[in-house]
Amino acid sequence: MDRATALQQLGISHRALAARGLRPFDEAQDLEIAETADSGRDHLLTPEAAAAWREMRRAAQSDGISLWIVSAFRSVDRQLTLVRRKLDSGVRLESVLTVSAPPGYSEHHSGRAVDIGTLQSESLDLSFAETDAFQWLMDRASRFGFFLSYPAGNAHGYEYEPWHWCYHAPQLSAAADEHV
Repeated sequence: MDRATALQQLGISHRALAARGLRPFDEAQDLEIAETADSGRDHLLTPEAAAAWREMRRAAQSDGISLWIVSAFRSVDRQLTLVRRKLDSGVRLESVLTVSAPPGYSEHHSGRAVDIGTLQSESLDLSFAETDAFQWLMDRASRFGFFLSYPAGNAHGYEYEPWHWCYHAPQLSAAADEHV
């Protein structure tokens, strides 16, 4: 399903999205398996994001930090299903949209976003912010091109998601770090 149809079905206006500064994300077409969960579920990312994820995960492991993917690529249809499930459980749309992006507006569509898990907290729980893994990510993730998307008080109106990181081209290479 296309983004416009999904938004129309949910009664979400473009004006409301613009007011929050949300931007649409196209679904990634070139995806590869970045990681396979113990459950057998394949987590897909774009090739560049997948390579960066694997490199970052190896670096974290060498520092004694355990990281894994809880969620990665998500289609517009899957996002619509997640939002509908919350609405069907009685949660108001305005509340749903503080914890879930509207279909077509999730970074997960880009194939560059990961929700990260660690041994020290439950998946997708605010306690992630109190873990050694989170501190490691805050100190080092940018070296691998990953950035925290939704810090506390973010301008997009999403609740704080310390586990949600998105890949962008690295700002500085290791060599450039030595010269700064």
